[in-house]
Amino acid sequence: MASHPTVVAVSLSPTHTLTKPNHLSIRLEAGLGVQGDAHHGTTVKHRSRVAKNPNDPNLRQVHLIHAELFDELAVIGMPVGPGQMGENITTRGIDLLALPRGTQLSLGKTALIEITGLRNPCSQLDRIHPGLMAATLERRHDGSLVRKAGVMAIVLADGDVHPGDPVVITLPEGSHVPLEPV
Repeated sequence: MASHPTVVAVSLSPTHTLTKPNHLSIRLEAGLGVQGDAHHGTTVKHRSRVAKNPNDPNLRQVHLIHAELFDELAVIGMPVGPGQMGENITTRGIDLLALPRGTQLSLGKTALIEITGLRNPCSQLDRIHPGLMAATLERRHDGSLVRKAGVMAIVLADGDVHPGDPVVITLPEGSHVPLEPV
């Protein structure tokens, strides 16, 4: 595990594609998300959510996945690389899934995002590797479901994000609320 939390890769796609090509940098825009990405905007952009209510607020402006998940998947014969599971930012050295709702991440020099919840893995992942969706889910001893396909966030402050940028974690004050799917 990296001693300092870092950005491993940044990705975006202007269309609704499962995978997102890696870029040298992405621009985060406050209240909107990743400039040029299909999920950019103040209201929901995920197609199934638009069908339910196109006026819902976009709590999924930025998708983050921890590179440690890719390490875990490679061990079971499912190699996956940054951007392949649709994330915008791939990190290393952060247990994203353990962060409480409302955690803020400073990325690069000026970008600031707030974690809103978990990504709910979908069957489209099986197009990358048969069984990938199931591999991103597991059960705790108490039977509760663990969703490992990353977290979602909103953008609080503009900024450019590059591979190699540091990530600074600021936990919310008060009681910590565990992440739920958004």
